[in-house]
Amino acid sequence: MTNSVDEVIFKISKNFNQIFDDFKGMYLFGVFVDGKEHEDEDIELAALFDIEDKSKREQIWPVIGKIETEMNVCIDLYPYTKETFKQDEEIYEEVMEEGIFYNKFGKRELTKG
Repeated sequence: MTNSVDEVIFKISKNFNQIFDDFKGMYLFGVFVDGKEHEDEDIELAALFDIEDKSKREQIWPVIGKIETEMNVCIDLYPYTKETFKQDEEIYEEVMEEGIFYNKFGKRELTKG
C-alpha cells in the first residue's frame, strides 16, 4: 500500500463532510491500528452518522470505491449511528478495546469519540 491509513481516512472524511451534514467521525480498528503496513489486508473503519439508512449507504459506496481505486487500498467500512454501533456487539467491543477515533475532519483524537 502506497498511502498511509491516515491519508485514506482524511480523504474519506473530506468526502463525507461534503456529502453528509451528520457525519461524526470514524474509528479505525483491525490490523492497521498498529500503524504498520499490511499487504493484502482491508482497512477496517466504523463510520458514525446521526442517520444511517439505505439512501446513505447508496451514497457511501461510490465514494469508498473511488478512494479504493485512487489510493490502491481495500476499505471495509461499516456505517452506523451511535445506537446501531453499540448494538453490533462484536465490532463495538473490538473497537472499544483497540480502535482509534478520527474526528469528522479526519484527525486522530487521543480519546474515543
